[in-house]
Amino acid sequence: MFLIIMFMVIIKRIQDERKFSKFGDWVYICGRRKTGKTFFVKNFTKWDEYFFVRKDRTVFDKEGNHLGYETFFELFKRDLGKKRIIIDEFHRLPPAFFDYLHYSGKKGKLIVVSSTLWLSKKLLGKGSPLLGLFPLMIFGLIDERDVIKALKSHVREKELIEASVYLREPILAPPYRKPIRKYLAEYLENNKLAIKELIGEIFSEEERKLSQVYEGILRAVASNKTVSTEISSFLYSKRLIPKDNPGLIQNYLNVLVKIGLLRKLEVYKKKKFRYEHVSPLLDLHFYLDEKYNYIEGEISNKFIEKVVKEKIGFHVEKFFREFLSKLLGMKCAVLEEPEVDIALIEFKKIKILGEVKWKDSLTKKEIEKIREKLNFFDGKKIIIVPNKRTIKIEGINVMDVSDFVKLASIKNPKI
Repeated sequence: MFLIIMFMVIIKRIQDERKFSKFGDWVYICGRRKTGKTFFVKNFTKWDEYFFVRKDRTVFDKEGNHLGYETFFELFKRDLGKKRIIIDEFHRLPPAFFDYLHYSGKKGKLIVVSSTLWLSKKLLGKGSPLLGLFPLMIFGLIDERDVIKALKSHVREKELIEASVYLREPILAPPYRKPIRKYLAEYLENNKLAIKELIGEIFSEEERKLSQVYEGILRAVASNKTVSTEISSFLYSKRLIPKDNPGLIQNYLNVLVKIGLLRKLEVYKKKKFRYEHVSPLLDLHFYLDEKYNYIEGEISNKFIEKVVKEKIGFHVEKFFREFLSKLLGMKCAVLEEPEVDIALIEFKKIKILGEVKWKDSLTKKEIEKIREKLNFFDGKKIIIVPNKRTIKIEGINVMDVSDFVKLASIKNPKI
């Protein structure tokens, strides 16, 4: 009973509320499907009228009444400037509606929501009647700090961080029960077709087909092919591109970054980039299917749990890196020589280097190896472990779960 009640608790998106409060009366919120945009605007903003636009351009109002476009348009014209209005899936409206907004000028309070990133930026770009009307708020996964704050009263230590890594994905949060590794394996087993359908919906909203090349790239990145040359070779080996040429896939990579499925990281002092999945859930999904054919095959829950265990340390590393990047206002980069888990830069200079060792204890040999790896660097050096009680390394700031729980609630943090 405790666990069921416990995760009826809403993960408040405090960081997104702060961002939203800085915008004016008109705001354009966009992001891929199932990131909680609708829940956010309906529960954490003030509004009088809510409209949801269907793919056929008919509309549901806040009571669920089905309206034709012309009826909706008349109601909107009547209420604009008098009521606070939300329009969900705004990008589905016809161009004539966008022209009307340009004609009417900014008046009243209007929040529009879209399940697109690439298309939304195009709608607000050069030559569009919407240019200059809306500030853009990109809505992604739940902020690392917010999920830790929401869960810290219910789970602790390793489970707190591991659950936070995956519950940033809103679709995973409501049914969660600990331990996260077992829960995640069960979720993947029971929802593999739904996750596949979600990917298709993301591409559909962006008005792009989920081609074999796009899917191949997502599989390649999940399989640790993270630079364009490796991805190109992977695709060529699958006969998805006519020749092994990274130039052929650059546009595909750019689109996947723009629609929020991949993250692009600069390799420090090198003219190349690495790509990774934004969502650890989707990373697991594509990894499982590429290596083990789990969508069509018969993969046991126990085996999926072993794969989760294999991947979880990698996802924890990314979680801490993004947490510190946002907390300190620094840019993430990749350092290859030596290869480290966390590299944060400011004004093109490395400010913080860190290693994540997601295990209960470290040997003297492991500690010495970390010291040697980070010894060349004169700046701030950190190592992150589940529990630091028995670990001391001279010249390196050892951090653990308790430190990140504190940092999640500090306005002006220092590490």
